[in-house]
Amino acid sequence: MRAMIRTLSAIVLAACVTLTPGIATAHGSVTPEDDICIIRIGYYKAHFKIYLPATRGHKEYCEDIPDTGETVFVMEYEHSGLGDVPIDFRIIRNVTGQGVFTALEDVQAIDDLDAVTVIHHDAAIQQDVFTVMYNFDEQGEFVGIVNVRNPETGKLYTAVFPFEVGFAGIGWWPWFALVAVVLQINYLWMSGWFGRWRR
Repeated sequence: MRAMIRTLSAIVLAACVTLTPGIATAHGSVTPEDDICIIRIGYYKAHFKIYLPATRGHKEYCEDIPDTGETVFVMEYEHSGLGDVPIDFRIIRNVTGQGVFTALEDVQAIDDLDAVTVIHHDAAIQQDVFTVMYNFDEQGEFVGIVNVRNPETGKLYTAVFPFEVGFAGIGWWPWFALVAVVLQINYLWMSGWFGRWRR
């Protein structure tokens, strides 16, 4: 029994070590920092927010959104230079098969990007804040793509962020709960608590 628990603990811990880096970077170029979400487009940065005004009012979302309907994407520039360069914004259906792990190379491998595009906001300059509105009429997996070209060097910077609309699954919390339970059982077993309890 003790050997079985040790083996199970090792397997669960190995899975956690393997999965955790993926979880941390799974959503591409949007990351939570100090209770706000930051989108990185090369060296450009902006606060990233999503609103569902019709169903959720002023509640902010970082990426995954719980409802279909009118959706507003907002980028508040942290890098002042973003207000002076054209920003190209596109949302596609996620046909990569990679889910939340979709990366730029997965998007680049799509043969016909226009065929899977649900909205494309052509490159335009918006001072201070960039906003795009779209009405999602179905649940599913999508990928946001933001392109910014440096006007001086001509270099193109791209941010890719996969997200889900509607039910987003059970998430990773059950796995963390399982790890906590296994570790607790292992601790109780190793400390001799089960033996004392049986006696």
